[in-house]
Amino acid sequence: MKRLLLCLMMLIAVPAFAQDEQPGDDMRCDASDKACLMDQAEKTAADIEEQSWKDKVYRELAKIYTYEGHEDRALSLIGKIENADTKAMTIRGIGFAAADSKWENKERYDALFAKLDTEAQKIDHPPSFGIALTYIAMAQAFAGDDAGATKTAAAMENDALRHKAFGESAEIQAERGDFDAAMDSIAHIDSLPFRNKAHLTIAKIFIKKGMMQQAYDAAMKIDDNAYMKADALQLILNADNPEENIK
Repeated sequence: MKRLLLCLMMLIAVPAFAQDEQPGDDMRCDASDKACLMDQAEKTAADIEEQSWKDKVYRELAKIYTYEGHEDRALSLIGKIENADTKAMTIRGIGFAAADSKWENKERYDALFAKLDTEAQKIDHPPSFGIALTYIAMAQAFAGDDAGATKTAAAMENDALRHKAFGESAEIQAERGDFDAAMDSIAHIDSLPFRNKAHLTIAKIFIKKGMMQQAYDAAMKIDDNAYMKADALQLILNADNPEENIK
């Protein structure tokens, strides 16, 4: 009798346990249910033993969260990443995904970029910290927040990284066809070699866009480097030459 009762108890207990916990079985999602898939991806990432792989998964998932309009969930993943460079790349991914999403609410961008700056300040590896700020400035320029990009870049203490941030912002502004914004960014570069290089790069971008007057105006801002200025002018002259490729 006791053995029968024990068997019955086991038969009752096992199905309940299988339904509630289902150890070893992954949660099931409809493939079209992105919210479910994102939840599953994050839970699966937590089980990755190799930290560098886990960091990379969180980095990519942060971009997905942002594209899907869940930037706060994206931000929450930064703290789970250990590698400083990957943190910086995650900050970049979130910023660019937000800019690419073309949000209509400027306050939403302001809030996100402020939070990204806060996350960047937590990075204790100086080179990665500087790169993270560069990425934020680039994302701000991409989102059309030129004032924010300038403020972020100007706050950088490392000269080379600050110059790079202004140069990268200028390239993004030139890509969107905004000559004045690009020139304003370059004007903040206080190193003549860096500034000349930026003007040449911007000239090339405008040539590719077919904006020859802007390309010429950028070329003419190259100062005290006749070779670089001549090179820029030749690129403009060769723009319609099929044998010449602007690199």
